[in-house]
Amino acid sequence: MRCQCPRIGLAAAAALILGAIDAAASGQPVGDTPTVAQMPQGAFISWREHLIDDPGLSGVDFSGSDGLTMGDLDGDGFEDIVSVHESDVLYDGRPDGHVRIAFASASPHVWTNITLAEGAAAAAPEDAALGDVNGDGHLDIMVAAELSHLIYFQNPGANARTATWPRLILPMTRNRGSYIRVFLADFDGDGRPEAVAPNKGTQNPTPEDYQRLTPISVFAAVGNPLSPDGWRETVLGHYSVPHNSEPVDLDGDGDLDILGGIRGGPRLVFFENVGERALAFRERPIVINGAMAAAFHAAYADFNADGRLDIVTVAGSGPPVQRASLQLVWLAQPSESDGAWQPHPIGRFAPDSITGIALGDIDGDGDLDVMAGSYSRGDRSEDDEAMTAAQPLGRIGWFENPGRAEAAWRRHDISRRKRGMFDHFVARDLDGDGDLDFVGTRGNSAPYDGVFWLEQMRSATPRPAFTRARNEDSMEMPLPGE
Repeated sequence: MRCQCPRIGLAAAAALILGAIDAAASGQPVGDTPTVAQMPQGAFISWREHLIDDPGLSGVDFSGSDGLTMGDLDGDGFEDIVSVHESDVLYDGRPDGHVRIAFASASPHVWTNITLAEGAAAAAPEDAALGDVNGDGHLDIMVAAELSHLIYFQNPGANARTATWPRLILPMTRNRGSYIRVFLADFDGDGRPEAVAPNKGTQNPTPEDYQRLTPISVFAAVGNPLSPDGWRETVLGHYSVPHNSEPVDLDGDGDLDILGGIRGGPRLVFFENVGERALAFRERPIVINGAMAAAFHAAYADFNADGRLDIVTVAGSGPPVQRASLQLVWLAQPSESDGAWQPHPIGRFAPDSITGIALGDIDGDGDLDVMAGSYSRGDRSEDDEAMTAAQPLGRIGWFENPGRAEAAWRRHDISRRKRGMFDHFVARDLDGDGDLDFVGTRGNSAPYDGVFWLEQMRSATPRPAFTRARNEDSMEMPLPGE
C-alpha cells in the first residue's frame, strides 16, 4: 500500500512520537500502540497480518510451524512456499508432523495449500530447502526431521500441484540422530546442488548428550537421488550438538563455504571450500571478541563497507552464556583470516529470546534493517492467565539501521503475544507495491500456528503498529516495562 504522505512539521511529528512513546510506557498492548517508525520522507510504517496457511483455513490439524522456504515449484512464475510443522507440543518423541506447500497465484491473498507429507515420513520436521537435485529443471525439496532423518522429495514437474512427489529417506540418516537444519547448494561447481545438514544427536539434548559428538555432513547425489545407493555422505567434523551449517561465500573467493553453528560451547566454525570440482573443506575456528555465539539463525551483509561479509546473529557473554546477556549483533569480519570478529550490538527483545531474523531495507533509506521474531516459553496449547509481561513471550519487531551500522540501532516493536514462536522470515514485496513485506511461520501457539505474511502499510499519521488477521488470537501483551 503506497502513501503519498505530506511532510509534517517537526513539532507535530514530535508530538505524535511522544504520544506513541507514552502509550507504550502506559502498558498498552504492543500491537495497539501507535507506530513511531517512519520513512525518510515522513510516512509512518505499520503492519497488517494476512494468513496463508493454518488449521482453520485448511482443515488439517497441524501445529509447531518452523522452517520456511520459497521458490516457483510449478513453473507458473509465482513463488510458492514450502513450510514444515513439527506438531509437537510435548516433545514426547512421537514421529508426527506435516510438510506443506502453499502454491501462489497472481494475488498474495489467494493460495492453494496441500500436504506433501505427514506422520512418520515428516517426523517433527524443522527445516526445508529447495534445489534442482536431479537436473530436470524443476525445484526439488529436502526436509530435515528432528525424529530423525533427511527426506528428499522429487518434483514431478508440470503436475506439481496434484501429482505424487516421489520421495526417499536418505538411508545414512534414517534413525541416526536429529536433523534440525538443511540447505541445498552447489559446493563443487558441477551444477548440481548438494545438501548440508547438522545432526544435533537428539531432539532434546541432556547434559550427557553434550558430552558426545555428532556430525555436520554434506550429502551429494552421485546417482539417481531416488535410489538408496544414490547418495554419498562427506563428514566435515563431529561436534557437541551442532545445529546449523549455512552455505555462504564467507571469504569472498567465489565459491560457497559453510558457517557451522555449535550449541555446545557455544561456538562458530568456518568450513572453507578448498575443492576444485570436488567436495573439500578446511575447518577454521571463528573467534569473537568478548562474546560467544551458536548461530541457530544467521544472516550476512557487508555492514561496514570494507568488502567483507559480516554476520548477523544472536550472541552473549560467557561461558556459560547467560540468557540475560543475549542480544542481536553484527559480527565484523576481520581483515586477517585468523583474526577475531568484532561484535557490534543491534538490539535485544529481553526477556523474549530472538529466533528468526531476516535482512531487508524496510524503511526505504538504502540500508539493511533487521526483522526479528521471538520464542514464547509458556504453555503452547492455551493462554496462561497467570503469565505476565515480564515473562518470555512471542514478539515480532524490527531494528532500524542508523546508516552507520556501528551506531545505535532503533527497535520498532510490532506485536507481542502470550504465545508465538516466530522461527523464520523471508523478505519479499509480496503485493508488488514497492515496499518490503515479510512471509513468516508461527509456532508454539496452537491453534494459531501456520504461515502468514506481514504487509507493510504506510500512512501520513501513526496507526496502530499491528493489525491482526484473526478475530480471536493469543492475547496481545505490553512491553515488559523497560
